[in-house]
Amino acid sequence: MNRWFFVLLGLVGLAQAQAQSRLELIPTQSEARYRVREQLAGLNFPTDAVGTSKGVQGVVRLDRNGRALEGSRFTVDLNALASDEPRRDNYIRRNTLNTGQYPVAEFVPKEVRGLSFPLPQSGKFPVQIVGDLKIREVSRSVTWEGEVEFRGDTAYLQARTSFTFRDFGLVQPRVLVVLSVDENIRLEVSFAFRILER
Repeated sequence: MNRWFFVLLGLVGLAQAQAQSRLELIPTQSEARYRVREQLAGLNFPTDAVGTSKGVQGVVRLDRNGRALEGSRFTVDLNALASDEPRRDNYIRRNTLNTGQYPVAEFVPKEVRGLSFPLPQSGKFPVQIVGDLKIREVSRSVTWEGEVEFRGDTAYLQARTSFTFRDFGLVQPRVLVVLSVDENIRLEVSFAFRILER
C-alpha cells in the first residue's frame, strides 16, 4: 500500500511539472519601443529619441516553476520602427539595424520570475523575465524588469531592459541635426496577452 501511495505522489508531481500556462500576444494591443538620449543641434538640453514598432508577434508557454517551454518566442518588426524624425528612422534601418538583411529582432524567454501558478484572475505583480535577445547576428542574455496585471483572461505587461550599442555591435546614429547620441539603449514593451491556459 505504501508503495502505491508513493507511486501516486510521483504521478501527481509529474502532472504538476508538465502542467503549463500558455499566453498569446495580442498584436493590435501591443508595441515595442526604444529610447536613446540624444543632443540635437539648436537645443541646450538633451532629449529622448523614441521609436515604436507595432509589428509584434509572440507566444509564451510556462511550466509551474516559471520556466519557458519550447516554442516560446517573440519577434519585433524592425522595419516598422518609427519616431518623430524620418531621417533618423531611415538611418537606423539602413545603417544601425540593416533591416534589409535582418528585418526582425527576436526574444526567446527562458524564465519568468514573480508569478504564481495557476495564473491569477486579477492583480498586479512585479516580474523579471530572463531570456536571449537577438539583434542582427548577435544574441545576448538580458533581463527585463516590469509589472504584469491580470484582468480575467487577459494579461498586460509593461517591461523594460537596457544595453549599449556596443553590446550588439550596432552603429550609433549620425545625422546632421544630431550632435551626439548616448551609448545606452533602453527597450520597453507594452504587451497584452490572451491567456489560453492558466
